Amino acid sequence: MLRPYLLRPADGHCFSPADSERKRRAELHSRRATPLSCGNRPGSNVRRKPKRQPGDVYDTAAYLLAIHRACDKAFPPEGELSPIELKKWRSERRWSPNRLRHTAATELRKRYGLEAAQVVLGHSMADVTQIYAERDMTKAAAVILEAG
Repeated sequence: MLRPYLLRPADGHCFSPADSERKRRAELHSRRATPLSCGNRPGSNVRRKPKRQPGDVYDTAAYLLAIHRACDKAFPPEGELSPIELKKWRSERRWSPNRLRHTAATELRKRYGLEAAQVVLGHSMADVTQIYAERDMTKAAAVILEAG
């Protein structure tokens, strides 16, 4: 599934918002029911100078938005929900890339200690690392069992 994205030049990025937008528009065009002689043709209904255009690479905000859109598509709400219920529904089913960093930090802290996690994460102060890396409660439980 990822092979087409990986077969790119070594200095290029695997995923591109511009490529994704081209594919999205091509798919919309292929599903078009109206004949080309009627209505808008591809490229005829676009702004001359749009305020935003898809970039060559995903920045952190675009990456997060793409993940949230994929989560929304994978987990559509069941039935009609009020805006507040919909917001809660989405927050419970959305995933964010910072969870990877959080999980890695927690695992590093558990295996190698706080200082190692701090260095790997690039934090200048251990206080910041403690926010990312959760405490290892299994160590605390082992100490309590051993101490009695």
